[in-house]
Amino acid sequence: MYAVVGCSDCSALWIVEGRPDTSQCPRCGTRRQYDKRRKFVTTEDEDHAREVRASMLANRRGEGEAFAELDSFTELERQAADAGMDDDEYLNRAGVDADEVAAAGERAESGRGGSKSRKETVLAALRELDRPTEDEVVAYAAERGVPDGYVRDALDKLARRGEVSEHRGEYRLL
Repeated sequence: MYAVVGCSDCSALWIVEGRPDTSQCPRCGTRRQYDKRRKFVTTEDEDHAREVRASMLANRRGEGEAFAELDSFTELERQAADAGMDDDEYLNRAGVDADEVAAAGERAESGRGGSKSRKETVLAALRELDRPTEDEVVAYAAERGVPDGYVRDALDKLARRGEVSEHRGEYRLL
C-alpha cells in the first residue's frame, strides 16, 4: 500500500509505503505518527501514488493543465529507457570491449581479481618471505607497484599495532 501524505508544518508531500508507526517529513524533519498524517490518497499502485503527488505539486504551482498533458510516469520511464543507448553500446562505441568490462566486474566482485591493496601486498611479503628485512619487503612490494615510502610507513604502523614483530632488522607476522 502506498499513501500520499502531507506535512502539517511545511506542507511537503511525499509517498509512504506500507503502514509505518511514524513517518518523517523529508523537508523539515518533523516526525509524526502515521495515523495522524493527512493521507490524500491510498492505493496499491505506486505509479498511481506518484501521479497523484505530481499532480498535486503541479496544481500548487498553477501548472495543473500542463501536467495533465504529460504522459504517465510509466510511459515516460519507457520513453526515457528507449531514448539513449545502453551501456554495452556506449562502451563499444568508445572502443571498449563490453564483455571484458563485465568479466572484470565479476572478478572484482568475487575477489578473484588478482590485484591487492598496498597493505595486502606488504602483508603478503611478510607471509611469503622468510624473516624478511625492511629492504626485502620494500623490494617485494616495489615489484608490485607499491612505493617504498608507503611500505616503510606500513611496517612501522603494523609493528606499533602489534601485528608484526621486528627483531634485529627482520620482520615476521604475529
